[in-house]
Amino acid sequence: MPETTFKIGVISDTHNLVRPEAKRALAGVDRILHAGDICGAEVLEALRAIAPVTAVRGNNDHGPWADAIPVTEAVEIKGIAIYMLHYVGELDLDPQAAGFHVVVSGHSHRPSIEHKDGVLFLNPGSAGPRRFTLPISLGFIEIAQGRVKARLQTLQT
Repeated sequence: MPETTFKIGVISDTHNLVRPEAKRALAGVDRILHAGDICGAEVLEALRAIAPVTAVRGNNDHGPWADAIPVTEAVEIKGIAIYMLHYVGELDLDPQAAGFHVVVSGHSHRPSIEHKDGVLFLNPGSAGPRRFTLPISLGFIEIAQGRVKARLQTLQT
């Protein structure tokens, strides 16, 4: 029987807003990664109603609810090592040398997928309040047969 695809929703910079469009886009994912600037525990609760959530703290995440959220996180999903942090400019390790396949970050509100030295860098952009003319977006990582694919999705708001 062929291995099923494990689907991860990647979201960032919600700034205390979980849009209905984001909930619909994330429906059916196996896991959600939030790359910071959550801005309220209610955001994580809403996302946990969809799938298990792993989150990192962003520069706008303050207060007792945020204290338990790490600044960086390493997760392994289906044999794929993922390093999470809010601002990629503060990356404090060489992800390839450390054995990571994927780096997930946010902060810039600019969605992007890049490959550097065999590592996939994914910034899902911002799914929160619109900033300037940047799109409202999130991302997905799909893992199947030890392979990783990423894509971005602009939300129609």
